[in-house]
Amino acid sequence: MAPTNDHPGEQGAQDPIRLLAIRDEPLSLDEVFRAVGDDAAGGTALFVGTVRNHDGGADVDALGYSGHPSAEAEMRRVAEKVVADYPVRALAAVHRVGDLRIGDLAVVVAVACPHRSDAFEACRKLIDDLKHEVPIWKHQTFSDGSQEWVGAC
Repeated sequence: MAPTNDHPGEQGAQDPIRLLAIRDEPLSLDEVFRAVGDDAAGGTALFVGTVRNHDGGADVDALGYSGHPSAEAEMRRVAEKVVADYPVRALAAVHRVGDLRIGDLAVVVAVACPHRSDAFEACRKLIDDLKHEVPIWKHQTFSDGSQEWVGAC
């Protein structure tokens, strides 16, 4: 659903994609939340993915993310599709690469829309498509010494 701009306050001069990045340093919730601030947005949805201490019934000791050189371009493609399909006022997504510890932030995405239901739906679509379409792979090492690669994200 594209924006209707029925009210002059809904008209936006900025690109709704405010922040997209793949970084090898810790992520900031505040940075992502600030990036999607918009006076015409009545709802903002934020998703935070963290490194957990288990997967598939096995204890995780170490985890790392690796990204393909095209990952940021693919992230932009996914974001543009969400903006085209929902009345997005502002969108931000940041993914971490490198070695992470249990509890570290792995991905933070946020979407601001005029109404909360659209914000929730757009945010879910954004994180689901990022996980399935952006070439970022997770390498897990388990406490028994076994390892596993998981992709796309």
